[in-house]
Amino acid sequence: MKELADAAGITVRTVRFYRERGLIPPPRREGRIAWYDAHHLARLRTIAALLERGHTLNGIADLATAFESGRDVGEVLGLGEPTEETPVRLTPEALADHFEGEVTAENLATALELGYLATDGDDLVHISRRLLDVSAALVREGVPLAAVFDAARQVRTHADALAELFATTLQTHAGATDPRTLRPLAKSVVDAELSMALDRRLRKG
Repeated sequence: MKELADAAGITVRTVRFYRERGLIPPPRREGRIAWYDAHHLARLRTIAALLERGHTLNGIADLATAFESGRDVGEVLGLGEPTEETPVRLTPEALADHFEGEVTAENLATALELGYLATDGDDLVHISRRLLDVSAALVREGVPLAAVFDAARQVRTHADALAELFATTLQTHAGATDPRTLRPLAKSVVDAELSMALDRRLRKG
């Protein structure tokens, strides 16, 4: 434990306190010997970084619980499935920087539930660079992250319905067509219709 504490720049007493609070996982034991590894050191550095950003130990404990209940990155991303999105690997402290003041246990649990975030060891992986950037921009504009997630749920419902509509239309009327042509056609229609819908909404004031 002393080697771990020295590497993290904290005292053995602090490591023991974090362990008792459930902030770091238990060590691997061989008889009476406890082995700490790079995973424990990474967690201690994350705790230090989050404390520097104003998080409390209680808040960090809640985040750790949500983090550890998240789905593995392979499960969320569905490895091997085609996608145009670029996943983004983030440390917990980098995520806190993206959404300053909004990374709560509740919001983290929601992001994991929706599949926007997945766990990969001590890191998090966001499924889409575009969605990450847009979400962060909305938060900077003053929209609470919880409200962003509420809107995202509705958008996903409509997006799933649109995908089903386009797929059914293509299968019904152009069965021999390469299904890969569906994506650019559907995206063009949705982009144009959404643009015109925003025009109509903005004209209303």
